Amino acid sequence: MSATVVPLPPSSSSETTDFLRRMASMVSGRNGEMLLRAASLIESLAHRATSAERLYHREHEENTRNIELREAGEMASDAMVKQLDALRGQLAEVTAAAAAERTAFDAERDKLLGLMQHAESHIGKLTTELETLRASVDSFNETVVSVPTEMLRLARTQFDFLSAGFARKGDVISQAMSEIGGFAIDQALTAKKIDTA
Repeated sequence: MSATVVPLPPSSSSETTDFLRRMASMVSGRNGEMLLRAASLIESLAHRATSAERLYHREHEENTRNIELREAGEMASDAMVKQLDALRGQLAEVTAAAAAERTAFDAERDKLLGLMQHAESHIGKLTTELETLRASVDSFNETVVSVPTEMLRLARTQFDFLSAGFARKGDVISQAMSEIGGFAIDQALTAKKIDTA
């Protein structure tokens, strides 16, 4: 419950005390003392009322300032709550985006790991096949001799010369063997032409 403060007129208490003191000087005895005590009591009450009025005004101003500060604090608090809600929303979006990126990254990593495993398996098969081919080439190289084409042509000419010589002598078997040798060289030369073409 608030009290209504009515300021005293500045001159009323001093006029009253002055009047009482003048009256006390005119009256003697107990009545004079009572009048002086009443004047002192009025002065004391007037000082207390003035102090109370100042205190009230000070407290009223402080209360007004506190209300203004509280309202400003509430406004700042509301703004902070809104900002915090916005930041929470942004954090939720960033977290969701990070989770989606992580999922995509994991899927891509799994895909790449699968490709690497497939490539390693394929490389293993190719390595085995290459080793088989090398062994086959090595085995083939052990049975094949490399001869220049000119040497083969020269040998073909010699087989023709031998075949003609055996034919003149009537040695049919040697002639046939010479012609077979020439024929084999012809096949090698023909295969060589097909390979280089």
